[in-house]
Amino acid sequence: MEQYAVTGMSCAACSSRVEKAVSKVPGVTSCSVSLLTNSMGVEGTASTADIIAAVENAGYGASLKGHPKEGGDGERKSGSYNPAAEAEEMLKDRETPVLKRRLWYSVGFLAVLMYVSMGHMMWGWPLPGFFNGNHVAMGLLQLLLTVVVMVINQKFFISGFKSLFHRAPNMDTLVALGSTAAFVYSTYALFAMTDAQVKGDMAGVMSYMHEFYFESAAMILTLITVGKMLEARSKGRTTDALKSLMKLAPKTATVERNGQQVQVSIDQVAKGDIFVVRPGENIPVDGIVLEGNSAVNESALTGESIPVDKTEGDRVSAATLNQSGFIRCQATRVGEDTTLSQIIQMVSDAAATKAPIAKVADRVSGVFVPAVIGIAIVTTVIWLLAGESLGFALARGISVLVISCPCALGLATPVAIMVGNGMGAKNGIMFKTAVSLEEAGKVQIVALDKTGTITSGQPQVTDILPGEGESEESLLKLAAALEAKSEHPLARAVMERAGALRITPEEVSGFRALPGNGLEASLQGISLYGGNHTFISGKAQVPDAMKAQAERLAEAGKTPLFFAKDGRLAGIIAVADVIKEDSPQAVRELQNMGIQVVMLTGDNERTARAIGAQAGVDQVIAGVLPDGKESVIRALKEQGKVAMVGDGINDAPALTRADLGIAIGAGTDIAIDAADVVLMKSRLSDVPAAIRLSRATLRNIHENLFWAFFYNVIGIPLAAGIWYPVFGWKLNPMFGAAAMSLSSFCVVTNALRLNLFQMYNAARDRKLKHAVQIKQIQSIKEEKNMTKTMNIEGMMCGHCEARVKKTLEALEGVASAEVSHEKGTAVVVLSSPVADDVLKKAVEDQDYKVVSIA
Repeated sequence: MEQYAVTGMSCAACSSRVEKAVSKVPGVTSCSVSLLTNSMGVEGTASTADIIAAVENAGYGASLKGHPKEGGDGERKSGSYNPAAEAEEMLKDRETPVLKRRLWYSVGFLAVLMYVSMGHMMWGWPLPGFFNGNHVAMGLLQLLLTVVVMVINQKFFISGFKSLFHRAPNMDTLVALGSTAAFVYSTYALFAMTDAQVKGDMAGVMSYMHEFYFESAAMILTLITVGKMLEARSKGRTTDALKSLMKLAPKTATVERNGQQVQVSIDQVAKGDIFVVRPGENIPVDGIVLEGNSAVNESALTGESIPVDKTEGDRVSAATLNQSGFIRCQATRVGEDTTLSQIIQMVSDAAATKAPIAKVADRVSGVFVPAVIGIAIVTTVIWLLAGESLGFALARGISVLVISCPCALGLATPVAIMVGNGMGAKNGIMFKTAVSLEEAGKVQIVALDKTGTITSGQPQVTDILPGEGESEESLLKLAAALEAKSEHPLARAVMERAGALRITPEEVSGFRALPGNGLEASLQGISLYGGNHTFISGKAQVPDAMKAQAERLAEAGKTPLFFAKDGRLAGIIAVADVIKEDSPQAVRELQNMGIQVVMLTGDNERTARAIGAQAGVDQVIAGVLPDGKESVIRALKEQGKVAMVGDGINDAPALTRADLGIAIGAGTDIAIDAADVVLMKSRLSDVPAAIRLSRATLRNIHENLFWAFFYNVIGIPLAAGIWYPVFGWKLNPMFGAAAMSLSSFCVVTNALRLNLFQMYNAARDRKLKHAVQIKQIQSIKEEKNMTKTMNIEGMMCGHCEARVKKTLEALEGVASAEVSHEKGTAVVVLSSPVADDVLKKAVEDQDYKVVSIA
């Protein structure tokens, strides 16, 4: 997505106009304009020049947001671009200071105007002597003061009439027309009054004096400026979270150059540079620790306040705080590639996209202003036909123009999306688009990958059961000596426990790893063995009591490792991929929201059920191969809106297939790229928090839209004078302008309430109105098991593929076959069971060799 800065927009009608103009450019596949950040996201093949030309032809300005500088060969220089600095500059509040100046000047001249027009005439406040009885002089002074206020606020007129000439009227058009109408009519009244005074018609003079609307014209402009300033300040606060992220970006780094430590600007750090970080300093770029160790506070990126210990080989991220030790690191990601820059980019992209719910307001905004102008004209004409004076009719028409507010409609969604995104970012929950923020709250089924999501992904020792004559320490010493030379993940778990207890493994000889069985070695002439029950049973006698305990451990989802020495069982050490502390609580919170929780795993049924029971999930789907997760998600999608949570490369297809893909932040880059939501922390409790935040944001958007529609539905008829014949109610244009100013301010302020939302508080969770009950595990498994993958040798080209495909699809029970000669595979989808022998024979009859069928 290319991002552009757009200038000249003042309301939702403007953003709608720009969006329509750019969407018509050939090659543009999608366009989303944000009034909140004055930015535009464009996808497609259209050239930058064509896009900018389309915006300019619509009456606005556009420029492509900054990109990394390029070297002489056209390649990007590694450290020459600082996206955080550029984004911070882009979000700097330039509107409020300008509006504040305009407001002070306007108020100063308006105060004098109100004193002359209202204070003297209504309450008899004193004026200089030369005004006594000189009504024309008083009228001229009001005209001059009004002209000054109009010049101060000329932006309304330039933008409003420019948009009108482009046949795309906006909010500024309504203000400009209302103010101009009041001014022109008042000027006419002034000339008419002058004529009456020349003729000596004092009754006519006094009559026309009451037809002055100079103060209304000036007050309209001033009040709208008040509203604009309040709105600008509030809009600035909606991006506070993003700005605080940007401020975290360090400005300098201490790097090693020619054997010296030199402090350089952050944009001069290149990939591969060696940099040093002292205690109390922020880490400048992403890197890997070469020397030293320290505790690093990563709360800026993850929201996790507990420091993380870093030592040689560990990765560190830009903007995190080095708290204790001196570390020397090598830069691995700089500029736009750092984790911080990617987070900023995600939040910026989300702000540049548009939520589906916003389209309702956009459609209304597109026709709103022309409709209001039409209503104002009709109102004026009807009152004139009803026999009212031109001044009365014009006042009603002006009131309609200035009370109508398309801004409230246009801001209702983007301000809430921005605040919601910022809240998520502060807590390590990154929504990539506005769509993902909206959709998260509608999820009905959450599918959780087991390894690394529900569990830690790292096997740990859970139980130590020493045999007769052994202690826990002696059993661990034996196991450590045997496992020290093994590369198996379970061996690492044993070594970690031994290391934690400061047990140093002794050197063994004759070490042999027997694949699928176990290990054997010799220690000081004593034979040592380790492995599964089958292997150890052949080396030592396993008592029935130990067998029973091993069975119980296996049923609990743990892997029992048996150890023996000199023909005698030394004991059992159980290892398991333990569930994360917060996983059961997270699952309960999801269920309390009315969401069905499913666990996917490639483990056997017994282990999967044990883990599923500990986590408390509703359904367990075991034995799912990596390429089978996607088909399970497809089956679940038939029953409701599905979110898939995973962290590995093999989760990427499922994350893409799901309605909402959620990647655990500690996972792989591929999984993160495929996901719609990224959790920077590896905590499952962030999943219900993300859904909770989405629901709160949607609620806030609905409140904003209700207020925006309700305000206009009530305000426009009141301004038009519908209730005047019945109740005598009529609205002065000045009060209409005040109401218009407050409407946008109210919408933005309501969105800011989201900053107070407690996303980890489950006390107010409510169940979905349309919760689903997913079908039983067996039926899903049947669908899943109807796919078989054949490994075939001998296919050389596309003709071979076609031949094998035709042969397989000719078999009864085969629905389809996807064949690849490059991969040497055939993925067969069955409509009914077909024996492996039948599949193998059919292919081998065509002179190809079937190696395996899974």
